[in-house]
Amino acid sequence: MAETASQPLLIKRYASRRLYNTETSDYVTLEDIAQFIRSGREVQIVDLKSGDDLTRQYLLQIIAEHESRGENVLPLNVLTDLVRSYTTEVQSVVPQFLAQSFDMLRQGQAKMIENISSGPMAKIPGWEAMQAQQAAFLKAMTGGTLAGGWKAPEGGAEDEAGDKDDLDEIKRQLAELQKKLSKLG
Repeated sequence: MAETASQPLLIKRYASRRLYNTETSDYVTLEDIAQFIRSGREVQIVDLKSGDDLTRQYLLQIIAEHESRGENVLPLNVLTDLVRSYTTEVQSVVPQFLAQSFDMLRQGQAKMIENISSGPMAKIPGWEAMQAQQAAFLKAMTGGTLAGGWKAPEGGAEDEAGDKDDLDEIKRQLAELQKKLSKLG
């Protein structure tokens, strides 16, 4: 029975370290797994013998391979801070901070798309085709978790003022967190 797209794709790792896609009954590579994730699919990788969840280990390996090929997404200072976070009391704050940062990034991208699609650019011939291409690109970049799509925002100036207030609050919270982190370091 095939899995639905809402359930994680189960990949089993055999003793030979080969990765087996239980949905299609074939072997896959790390690049195949990366492609599943880019297309918006959740993936779970488990050791066949022990049942241990190896997903985190393989996701880190995918990131390391991309970084080693010069596809640098993570700045050196971020990598350094991550290493430091494993040996300090800051460790408990880092996962929450990273999760919130990526959530803010996704929300910001969604808002940017909404603002662009409702502005004067929307009247340009071929705009709909460009929107479709951009939506596909952002879906790939955000793992399909981009909220809001390509619809125009419903509010007017009141929403923009609220957005500025939200942004100011986020900036204040980040500054506060940076102060706490620097005191711990």
